Amino acid sequence: MEFTPRRILDNALDAVGNTPLIRLDKIAAEQGLKCNLLGKLEFVSAGGSIKDRIAKAMVLAAEKEGKLIPGKSVVIEPTSGNTGIGLAMACAIKVPGWLLNTTDKGYSVVITMPKKMSLEKEALLRALGAQVVRTPDEEPWDSPRSHIGVACRLQREIEHGIILDQYRNYTTGPEIIASVVSTPSTRTRPSSMKVDAFVAGAGTGGTITGVSRALKKTHNADCIVVGIDPIGSILAVPNSLNISGVGSPYVVEGIGYDFIPDVLSRDEADVNHWVKTCDEDAFKAVQALMRKEGLLVGGSSGSALCGALAWLQTEQGQKVAGTEGLNVVVLLPDGIRNYMSKEWFLKNAFQTEHSDLATRISGIWLKRR
Repeated sequence: MEFTPRRILDNALDAVGNTPLIRLDKIAAEQGLKCNLLGKLEFVSAGGSIKDRIAKAMVLAAEKEGKLIPGKSVVIEPTSGNTGIGLAMACAIKVPGWLLNTTDKGYSVVITMPKKMSLEKEALLRALGAQVVRTPDEEPWDSPRSHIGVACRLQREIEHGIILDQYRNYTTGPEIIASVVSTPSTRTRPSSMKVDAFVAGAGTGGTITGVSRALKKTHNADCIVVGIDPIGSILAVPNSLNISGVGSPYVVEGIGYDFIPDVLSRDEADVNHWVKTCDEDAFKAVQALMRKEGLLVGGSSGSALCGALAWLQTEQGQKVAGTEGLNVVVLLPDGIRNYMSKEWFLKNAFQTEHSDLATRISGIWLKRR
């Protein structure tokens, strides 16, 4: 078996990012797409999600600026889970070099997270040594009882408490570019050698904004960037897209908000189009990614895929969908590890589908009894 050797890494932070692009050929064929449909697979990052990158950047920047005090600082983060997991991992690892041979344990972490977020996320956070505070789902973002409000109160009342600044993700874009330009165009697999469209869900917005600017400013100014926003959220542009179902609860985690985060650019120059998605379509898309492509992704990956397919059916999208060699990249932010106790996943996993093989197995089993 041939393989490319990798050097020994110093710690898990060195295994953040550098994730692969995967061809989604079976789904593309089923949808009648002539373009290349590619998934950016983030669950193989060390902490399991796209948010590892931002968490690492936040900790490194805070250390450089002298905002973190080893053995004293308490990093507090309001999160839907993945940023918190990335921060807990980074804070467990990141001890300044001059302290490596002491008993210092890094930085303490407190995570505030709405109750709707999965039990798996809380378990992972606690396993990494973080303290977790659950907050009511129904509280608006500016309520003192919301996950953001509680985090702000904890910061005020805990000595050396600090909420780190969120940063835009400027590393995923160059990775995507490098993968596309280094993969040659062939007769059987034609390629424009460019990223022609990029599709991603928006939460805090740091990823879609950062990737968009990397793609448009350094690679392909004509790249079309499509933002995915769940029904019930208010991030999409124009605002008229958000009227239907505004404030409605949605099950999918990690995308959508009831306010506009500072790091999200809603400028049409950065995010050219928006698509609203629903839970049902998202979870069907997760099942398709698992059963057709073998990718064990989470719910927001399904949102990104079903949103991408919806956009590819629009007038502009059809021009891309019908052109061989154009590259459409869909961001798949995390894996199913974080959602395996969720009702939607268990329904997908255990729902009974008739098949000849199942009938044969049942018959054989009954005979043996």
